Amino acid sequence: MRPATEETIQSLNEQKQSNSTASLRTQIGLAFFAFILIGSNDGALGVLIPSIQAHYSVNKATVALLFLSATLGYLVAAFNSGLLVEKLGNRRFLILGVTAFLLSAVTLSLMPPFLVLLLILLPLGFGIATLDAGLNAYIAGFPRNTALLNYLHAFYGTGALLGPIIASTILAIGLGWNSVYVVWVAMSLLLLTGLVLAFKDRRATSGGGIKTEAKSNVLFTALRIRIVWIAALFLLFYVGTEVSLGSWSYSFLTEERHGSTLVMGWVVSGYWAGLTLGRLTLARVAQRVGEKRLIQGCLAGIIVGVLLVWLVPIGAVSAIGLCLVGFSLGPIYPTTIALMSKLVSSRLLPSAIGFLASLGSVGAALFPWLAGNLAQAIGLWSLLPYVITLTIFMLCLWIALQSRPQVTEM
Repeated sequence: MRPATEETIQSLNEQKQSNSTASLRTQIGLAFFAFILIGSNDGALGVLIPSIQAHYSVNKATVALLFLSATLGYLVAAFNSGLLVEKLGNRRFLILGVTAFLLSAVTLSLMPPFLVLLLILLPLGFGIATLDAGLNAYIAGFPRNTALLNYLHAFYGTGALLGPIIASTILAIGLGWNSVYVVWVAMSLLLLTGLVLAFKDRRATSGGGIKTEAKSNVLFTALRIRIVWIAALFLLFYVGTEVSLGSWSYSFLTEERHGSTLVMGWVVSGYWAGLTLGRLTLARVAQRVGEKRLIQGCLAGIIVGVLLVWLVPIGAVSAIGLCLVGFSLGPIYPTTIALMSKLVSSRLLPSAIGFLASLGSVGAALFPWLAGNLAQAIGLWSLLPYVITLTIFMLCLWIALQSRPQVTEM
């Protein structure tokens, strides 16, 4: 048999590389689409809360149980994501997450009794936290992960921008709040199909890969590192701040400020648009001024934006203030995730990021629940000083995070 020529070998290698690049782009595209879905769900909930509250005839404290119920699902993911990725592989782990989300969205679209609604948010929370943790860890494994992570979370912001628009439009044309979940069902079916057909597990290419005998200890080793807990608590407060404002600002603007349903839905979308813009533009700023100064400046921007909304009760000023808050919040989460690759070893990175992302998701349930209880007890105006308080906690944790030296593997 005649040996292959150098040209033939080169052609085959180029074709293989081209196929590999196309496959990788498809997988990254699926990750971006998944974050659009997660963002859409988070962004729409704030618009849906008044309708859900009216449908079930419950008060704000009771409807806030929606957030608390999802916390259990987030917690299950937080303490099991690292081990589940080890056992299942990233692909099956992500398929598990989107399946849990899909089944929950189907149930919610049927307008179940309120108790069932609360119970079904457990697998919904698990599914969201699983997708969040798995895709953050996946993207963090690439070179130049800071930029890619900011793009990933910019797509979350895109989804969160679309969510209020979709929800407020559906409500404005007279459809029920459950119709929004029909849209999520269609999107999650598309995502599930893509993950099954096109997503492949990706092995680590740097550092020492995770050895078989160490698999059962990776998560516990990561949790013994103090910096991981500081970063996780920082993201817990960050996500709590982001989702609390995004979830309750619509109720604040329509009930406290008496804004119109459709216009205020667009104003809330401006908040998420600012979040997306911040992630697309401020990531490069971090390279010039440093992560510490960037995040501290962003935290100051949050407080300024909230004060604008609080102290100047004019619709246009509120829109500008919310957009500024979103813009300032934007780069905080992906920059923190990217920072972990400098603070923990590559062997522990997937478990550390999985824990950070999942525990951060707990903030998306816990702090909006507390905000709802405060709104019921003393009024919706409490949302704004509440967000400022959470931001101050974030500043303290960020200072603690920056004061630690680089961590080496135990």
